[in-house]
Amino acid sequence: MVVVSIAAVVIAVSVVILVAFVVPTIVEVRRTARAVQELVRHADEELKPVLRDLGAAAADLRTVADVAAERVDDLREMMSAIGDTGRGLRTISHVVGSVAAGLARSSMWITGAKVACSIIKERFSKKGG
Repeated sequence: MVVVSIAAVVIAVSVVILVAFVVPTIVEVRRTARAVQELVRHADEELKPVLRDLGAAAADLRTVADVAAERVDDLREMMSAIGDTGRGLRTISHVVGSVAAGLARSSMWITGAKVACSIIKERFSKKGG
């Protein structure tokens, strides 16, 4: 019986020591749980306006992207018109170059004809005079 009594005393002391360490741990766990709940509640209150603003910013970005997409088509048409204008200017430049070359050739002929006429006049005036 003595062994049973000693075992009962040891178990009772062990339970008291266990309770002495477990109770403060349980109290601290409860405090931590309350702090976590408060943190979650505070974070939820802080995040709601941020998420609302983020949604508004996303809507604004969507609007800007839509407007930019519309302007891309306008820009594409403008670039096509600029290309057409460049091709037209190149054609005009080619025509002007051809006309200038033709005028240069004809002016050479006219100058040559004038020189030839003056030489013929000089010869006839020398023969006749």
